[in-house]
Order: sequence, then C-alpha cells, then structure tokens
Amino acid sequence: MAVIQAGGKGVRLRPYTMLLPKPLMPVGDLPVIEVIVKWLRRWGVTKTYMTVGYLGHLIRALCGDGNQWGIQIDYNQEPEPLGTIGALKLLKENLTETFFNINSDLITDLNLRALRAFHVKHGGLVTVAVTERIVKTELGVFEVENDKMVDFHEKPTMKYLASCGVYCMEPEILDLIPNGSPFGFDDLMNTMLHKKMPVWLYRHDGLWLDIGREEDYKSVQQSFMKEYKLRVLGC
Repeated sequence: MAVIQAGGKGVRLRPYTMLLPKPLMPVGDLPVIEVIVKWLRRWGVTKTYMTVGYLGHLIRALCGDGNQWGIQIDYNQEPEPLGTIGALKLLKENLTETFFNINSDLITDLNLRALRAFHVKHGGLVTVAVTERIVKTELGVFEVENDKMVDFHEKPTMKYLASCGVYCMEPEILDLIPNGSPFGFDDLMNTMLHKKMPVWLYRHDGLWLDIGREEDYKSVQQSFMKEYKLRVLGC
C-alpha cells in the first residue's frame, strides 16, 4: 500500500504550475504522476491513496481508478493545505498496515522491496530513503570561533544525505500528527528527535531527481526517453 502526496501548489515550478498541478507536469511523453504510479506497480504495490488539493480534479481525470495501470487508486481531498505529512491524518481509518509515503515530484529507480525489507529488519515507525548530494559552494566560507577566523575554505564542495521523498511507515506514525493543521516532514523529524524515537535511513545510490526543482526538471526532460524510462519503469 502507498500514499502519494499530490496536494501541493508546485510553487517552485511557477509559472508552469499556474495551469497544471505539479503531478501532471510532463517528463518525456508521460506526466510525472503516471511515472510514479507505474513505478509503484513495478514493485508490487496494488493499492494507493492520493491526497489531492490544488487542481485535484485534473489529477482525478487523468488517473481515474488506476485500472488502466493495474493498480487501485482512491482519493482524499485536503480541505486546506496540510503539509507533506499532515494529510496522512485524513487516512487514519485506511492506513492499518505498513505503507509507503511518496512525494509526487520525483523520478527514481529506488527498489521498494529492498526499502521495505530494510524497514522491517530495523523496526521503528519510519524509514527514510536518502541519497547523497554534492553541493559546490561558489563563495569563500569561514569557520568562526568567538568572532575570530579559525579556518577558511575557498569554494568548498560539501556532501550530505538528503531525503528522497520516499518513506516506509507504520500506522502508529499517525499518532504523532496533529489534527487539522499543517504538519511537514521537518515537523515529523523534529518531533521524533525530541521524543528520542529512532528514524532509520535507507541509502539509495541510484537515480533520483526532484522535478520540483526547475534545473532537475529540465534535466529529466532531456534524458527521460533515452535512459531514465528503462531504469524507472523497466520498459
């Protein structure tokens, strides 16, 4: 079972998303939401819920009940924007087993069976798929102690682990989400840190693109048909 978070306004992709919701933005010859659903189906997911809000009727019109892709799709309309995690609370009666929670602005070849196996092995309420990102800083960077320079780095390159926007969760995670108010992934992580609850990280070394960023969106447009389609969908 999976939940696809498709209720956002896609602010980072304006003006494109003034007419289309972000999940319907095309990558190659397919809208990104179709790529995500087919990717879920490839890894054995047969039922998914979509939380929709902004221009949600267009998403419903395209995806329907999912029968054309061999997957069952049900919808939940956000009465107001509830953040990347808050909308899960609307599905409390439906989420009764381990489930995936997926952002609707990504392209990845992540192996969901491997992620779930890792999650089950380690226990805990949530496992976050993460990927290494390298950022080149175009500025000179100081290390400071008591207003005095202790080190200096000219245009350093930094590595860090970033969330892929793909999570494996247990239903009990819903107990940490407030009712009827926005609650983001950052709020969930900070809540779990405060409560000293473990969060496990599954490292993904393969393909991952956040098409909510204009530069990544342009990149995937150029390459999806030639390379990414095979890696993501196996076709």
